[in-house]
Amino acid sequence: MEEDRDDRDGVAAPGLSRRGFIATLGTGAVAAAAAATAAGAAAANGEAVAGPAEMVRVALSVNGRRHYLMVEPRWSLLFVIRDRLGLTGTKLGCERGECGACTVLIDGKPRYACMTLAVEAEGGEITTLEGLMNGEDLGPVQQAFAEEDAFQCGYCTPGQIMAVEGLLRSNPSPTLDDVRQGVSGNLCRCGSYALIFKAATRAAEIRKGRRT
Repeated sequence: MEEDRDDRDGVAAPGLSRRGFIATLGTGAVAAAAAATAAGAAAANGEAVAGPAEMVRVALSVNGRRHYLMVEPRWSLLFVIRDRLGLTGTKLGCERGECGACTVLIDGKPRYACMTLAVEAEGGEITTLEGLMNGEDLGPVQQAFAEEDAFQCGYCTPGQIMAVEGLLRSNPSPTLDDVRQGVSGNLCRCGSYALIFKAATRAAEIRKGRRT
């Protein structure tokens, strides 16, 4: 068959026959047509439709500073924080709202940056790990994590710190159960939960000005 000769002669890409390549093109064409139909229907209903590469202007308040950026509507807040603002304390993890490594605060409440669009965050006060510091001095939660060695590999630590910070802003005197609930959306693959809980309790003490 012609397809077999083409495959043997190297015309088709390795692992993909010409028939498969053509079928893939057909599938892509159907998907594109479906997207175009959906966009046309939205336009007919008077809805504004932004293309995937169409840039929009947003004003984001991050760590007390206002940033004016051009972003694509599909960009996550995580992408903008790391790749556009260079604040790499916010970590890239699962990118599907499961691990919590990308946790930031929006108006004082913990949010997954990977599951939040940058355009959604406009109008809110965004706080990242860097925003907890006072110059070169660590914030209370950061200090507590260092004192209690509440990490092993450390990759989840920024998200854990932000989750605890959010908890203490709403509940300055949490119980152990409150702490467990507060960090329940953040995974530690090293299993350092006992030390994370101790760090949260210590952070509450530091914030109150107590020393033990």
